[in-house]
Amino acid sequence: MIIMLAQNFASERSLNLKTPAIFVKRDGAEYPFRLFKLELVAHALDLDEVKDELLVKILGKLNAHHSVLAKEVAIAFHDSLNELGYLDEAKAYLEYRQEDEVRWQEETNTKKRLERMIQKDPTIVNENANKDSDVFSTQRDLTAGVVGKTVGLTMMPEHIAKAHLRGDIHWHDLDYTPLSPMTNCCLIDFKEMLTHGFKIGNAFMESPNSIGVATSQVAQIIANVASSQYGGCSFDRADQVLAPFAQKNYEKHLADAKELIDDADKAEAFAKKRTKKDIYDALQSLEYEINTMFSSQGQTPFTSLGFGLGTSWIEKEIQKDILRIRIAGLGKDHRTAIFPKLLFTIKRGLNLHPGDPNYDVKQLAVECSTKRMYPDVLMYDKIKEITGSFKCPMGCRSFLQGWKDENGEEVNSGRMNLGVVTVNLPRIAMESQGDVNRFWQIFDTRMKTAHDALKFKAERTTQATPLNAPILYQNGAFGKRLSEDGDVNDLFKNGRATISLGYIGLYEVGVVFFGSDWEHNQEAHDFTIEIVKKMHDLCAKWEQEDPNHYHYSLYSTPSESLTDRFCQLDLKKFGKVKDITDKEYYTNSFHYDVRKHPTPFEKLTFEKDYPKYAAGGFIHYCEYPNLKQNPAALEAVWDWAYDQVGYLGTNTPIDKCYKCGFAGEFTATAKGFECPQCGNHDPKTCDCVKRTCGYLGNPLSRPMVHGRHEEIAHRVKHMNLGMESKIASIEARKNEAY
Repeated sequence: MIIMLAQNFASERSLNLKTPAIFVKRDGAEYPFRLFKLELVAHALDLDEVKDELLVKILGKLNAHHSVLAKEVAIAFHDSLNELGYLDEAKAYLEYRQEDEVRWQEETNTKKRLERMIQKDPTIVNENANKDSDVFSTQRDLTAGVVGKTVGLTMMPEHIAKAHLRGDIHWHDLDYTPLSPMTNCCLIDFKEMLTHGFKIGNAFMESPNSIGVATSQVAQIIANVASSQYGGCSFDRADQVLAPFAQKNYEKHLADAKELIDDADKAEAFAKKRTKKDIYDALQSLEYEINTMFSSQGQTPFTSLGFGLGTSWIEKEIQKDILRIRIAGLGKDHRTAIFPKLLFTIKRGLNLHPGDPNYDVKQLAVECSTKRMYPDVLMYDKIKEITGSFKCPMGCRSFLQGWKDENGEEVNSGRMNLGVVTVNLPRIAMESQGDVNRFWQIFDTRMKTAHDALKFKAERTTQATPLNAPILYQNGAFGKRLSEDGDVNDLFKNGRATISLGYIGLYEVGVVFFGSDWEHNQEAHDFTIEIVKKMHDLCAKWEQEDPNHYHYSLYSTPSESLTDRFCQLDLKKFGKVKDITDKEYYTNSFHYDVRKHPTPFEKLTFEKDYPKYAAGGFIHYCEYPNLKQNPAALEAVWDWAYDQVGYLGTNTPIDKCYKCGFAGEFTATAKGFECPQCGNHDPKTCDCVKRTCGYLGNPLSRPMVHGRHEEIAHRVKHMNLGMESKIASIEARKNEAY
């Protein structure tokens, strides 16, 4: 049953009012005229009881023109308040109108934003948990970002900029775009670059003749790509791409061995042993290089490594060494590596069950996840079903859809995303006051604003030239190599690139209409599915209408800082609303309320229906207790999930205190996370690793925004007594079958 249902709103039909057809915003953008906007302002002024009289007065002044200007509506509203004797409310309305302008002046004032950064405003310096704001390179990037944001707001249409500042929508990565025509995230075409060579700066790199040189070139490519865009980059099918270069090592070692050893079997064994060492050394070097490098944005490049589909002995060795190296940890303290994010593919017939040729690799992946949280796992068949082809995500969770080139060849690597704009769904729900019809009216208006913003984002990226980012456009990272005067849009249009509509807070939307425990309410579940489906359908419509046919994808936003920003803005607007703003964070995308105790099976069953509509970006994760002594429990969840979800992460306690020796889960406190045994929270003497959103972070070394800290602190484990019998049942069926 819908709660908080308040019939406070008038309707055009019930009042029999004639309204203008078009509302023209101050920057000239045209929207359908919606009476609910006037009703929302009346509600904010506490004038619900006289709302109808006020609306009649306002519309009388507008004389039912076909179109009206925003300024005309504002004057009519103010004058009507005065004429009806609501002088204090008229004054408050003027102040309300001025808030946007004051906010606009503040946010476009570079000096004021720089002062906030210097004073270490956490909403600026802790916005990205992958940035250490104490180091010069990051401070330089933050300084540039402050300038980029203040200038960028003035470059986009004003109605988009002000919608962002109000918190109706969120323009992601404002510190980089629209000031710069950068793209977002991508799947780097490493195979093309390593095979045909590439140029960085003044040096042309030939195709490598060993895996050690290949991984060194991979690190150089990652650093350069990360400095030429603002999102994550992924190395898809890394085991299969690197294998030919390890094969060169093997052939060289075999040739040398044959000169010294007459026995062919012994020569081959010697060559394999040497090659395995080369593979381990090369991959260990890559792990260290990625974790010690900084991009021009002052952060460790957000890198993901997809692997698991290779079947040759070299490909399997690469898979195993990626996992062994991660298990071993970094440095003398054996700390958990944050990057690259590891993405292991599970595929039926390859590694899912005992007897599959690569099952031993899966077992190693399970062990690695219990000790280092990574790898996250990709379910091969489900990813194909949801996205149209198999590939790993670009960075955290952003997926490309299946796409074929003019020759009918499937292409994944070398493609990219042009940007994201996220809609604040909890705000729409709270503004509707539980009225479903009103929800959809507000929803339609916000979607139009988001579409305007996405169109502008995409158009801005086409203004780049190949010379702006040679590594991307001229040297193969984006698959095709353009000439200096080539058109970058050739790599974007006709569905080759995605541009993403994001969303946040489906849980909070459900709370408005169905109460805080709505997860097992089918009507509530269907309503939230309908919201996601409507956004999906709009994306399909926008793609068809777009002259460039960019693929508009629906993206389940990770909301690293946005989980805080939207909630803080709505806390100011609506006050403390139980189970919505009072938590001081919003829930990521379609995720189950983190404060609740479902089993992994219940949580994933609840979430599994959303990604088919939000194929542009999604991830599921489950919270576990310490699993090091019980890897079978994790494998049981993976096995069950194979036909249920496409992308699954593991959250388990792996914190370590080197001062007292504690290993487990650090305690969340007001000042951050600390060792529960000795209170240590010094990042030099402890290793605290948490899943920030789709990726891991170290909140002691790189603090996160308040809302994200609160969200992590509220997470509870998805294990209970019922879990044990479920695991036993899965294991029994597996043993019986194999």
